[in-house]
Amino acid sequence: MGTATEPKDPVRPEQRGDGRGDGRSDAGGRPPWRVEGARPKPRLGRMTDHKGRPRPSFWTLLAIGLLINWIISSMMLQEADRARIPYTFFRTQVEAGNVSEITSTEDAIEGRFKAKVKYPPGADGVEVDRFSTYRPSFADDEIFKLLSDKGVEVNAKSPPGPSFLERLLLGFGPTLLFLGLLLFVSRRMASGLGAGGIGGIGRSKAQRYEPEEGKRVSFEDVAGIDDVEDEVAEIVDFLKNSERYRKLGATVPKGVLLSGPPGTGKTLLARALAGEANVPFFSVSASEFIEMIVGVGASRVRDLFEQAKQAAPAIIFIDELDAIGRARGGANSIGGHDEREQTLNQILTEMDGFTGAEGVIVLGATNRPEILDSALLRPGRFDRRLVISPPDQAGRRAILDVHVRDVPLADDVDLDVVAASTPGMVGAELKNLINEAAILAARLQHERVTLADFNDALEKVVLGTARRVVMPPEERRRTAYHEGGHALLGMLTPGADPVRKISIIPRGHALGVTFQSPEADRYGYSASYLLGRIAGALAGRAAEQLIYGEVSTGAESDLEQATRIARQMVGRWGMSPAIGPVSVLPGQGQELPFGFDANGPAPATQELLDSEVRRLLDEAAKHAEQVLSEHRANLDSLVEALLEAETLDADAAYRAAGIARAHA
Repeated sequence: MGTATEPKDPVRPEQRGDGRGDGRSDAGGRPPWRVEGARPKPRLGRMTDHKGRPRPSFWTLLAIGLLINWIISSMMLQEADRARIPYTFFRTQVEAGNVSEITSTEDAIEGRFKAKVKYPPGADGVEVDRFSTYRPSFADDEIFKLLSDKGVEVNAKSPPGPSFLERLLLGFGPTLLFLGLLLFVSRRMASGLGAGGIGGIGRSKAQRYEPEEGKRVSFEDVAGIDDVEDEVAEIVDFLKNSERYRKLGATVPKGVLLSGPPGTGKTLLARALAGEANVPFFSVSASEFIEMIVGVGASRVRDLFEQAKQAAPAIIFIDELDAIGRARGGANSIGGHDEREQTLNQILTEMDGFTGAEGVIVLGATNRPEILDSALLRPGRFDRRLVISPPDQAGRRAILDVHVRDVPLADDVDLDVVAASTPGMVGAELKNLINEAAILAARLQHERVTLADFNDALEKVVLGTARRVVMPPEERRRTAYHEGGHALLGMLTPGADPVRKISIIPRGHALGVTFQSPEADRYGYSASYLLGRIAGALAGRAAEQLIYGEVSTGAESDLEQATRIARQMVGRWGMSPAIGPVSVLPGQGQELPFGFDANGPAPATQELLDSEVRRLLDEAAKHAEQVLSEHRANLDSLVEALLEAETLDADAAYRAAGIARAHA
């Protein structure tokens, strides 16, 4: 059992998507320098010629060489043609005195006839004078005496072996061939792979973005972050009209840092920037620079920047920059100069080497800008820092417009209503919501996606997938009282988020859910609002205590939520008179400097913080119990309606509780 109203900071997770554009030439009618994704970068360890065509790999050349060596040696060692004849035919020719000599090795016999004979006998036979046969092991025909009587020369030595030249070729040929191929490949690698080294292990793993043919991501595919688009539009203009800026002494920013929660569109914005500027776009994750071998990361950085300079004007996009850009010298860096720091130093060096005339711009994306090294953020490296926040209602409406382009909507779908009912959602979540609604519509064989499909999809995304669990009647009633307690406190607390839906159908890990969301986007939280959130979270437990005289394990997530809000009120937001306007807890994502107690505040302050948190929770719990006791009849009425319908929307819930809605 739990509530769907988790405590959220104003920032929430991001959107990653992609889109398309058109591939136009520039304003003067000239084609661009390079088309984004025009020629894919060769794969790791793959040799190419000066035109970018792949050369045969080392193993291919080695296999071809060994095959040639085997063919030549087989031809040189091939015996002269001999007719394979039966032993009885051989004995007949000996008795006829037509065998001049033989050479025998164990049971194998080779020899020559005095006069050519046809074998096989008859018109189809071929005249042969050299033969070979095998003497059966069970033969007791005294063949040696017969050979002596017929004057046949008998040789008891082995047939002549290969010549010295043949032995030399067979003995040293494969080794010499292998060494020659190894020398050839090594020279090719040294000249063609540059920083890559043998096997290309030091080559950059960055890939060019390759959109579908004739299509490209543009700013039309990015919505909800208009203020950030305006900032990057200047960079696009510089790449297209660089001469106009150079005349005035202006240089393009060397680096642009995009920060914000996951799902807000950092990667999509970077691709749109490259698509609008119509330049090559090298995309790589920061973690791909790091390997166990020290120095590989720095080598890959050098190779990446070298490729970008050769393809200039170009854009380098490094995603999850905090993987290598974490501040140096902290508690996690004690013990030496590791591979991550070498990679970071190489990035700093490469960005410092830009003069601004290369036409290479570095875009970095991170969810945790507060932990980046200060050297990355100084002017001359990442000159611009753009924060991409979750969209407001108008932004969500624009994002929905982008993602429903290929989705047929029914007439009852109002995207303004959908945008208003999804506060806090980012682009990636909105895209997922539309996809879930389309999947549900297809499953129900609808020709168009209806408003009911959107509502069911939102319920699935926010509340979780319904589970097929049959609860005992008493457990079902206890769950109804628990969720009814949450809902009733939300209805009766001034300024609280309105109740949108109540359900006692098990979803996810909860046996029941109560969904509350604000009428409009919130960017700050007052102390009274947060106290109401704590009381609402503890109301389910208070309802169980009121009805059954004891509590159950169903309040686990409620207690975690209430405690988390109370600790932030006291330790981060200065909402406790005992501690005052002092921040004693690190901010979200922050790390304590080395040398400080890893547990945070001093022991005395920690005790005071814990006592204040306990005070807030106790007061909120007493308030919830008092409100529910005073409105016991409303609670019972709401529970009976919930047991009958299992799920109540906003109108039905307020009507069942007998409470007038304070919000439209």
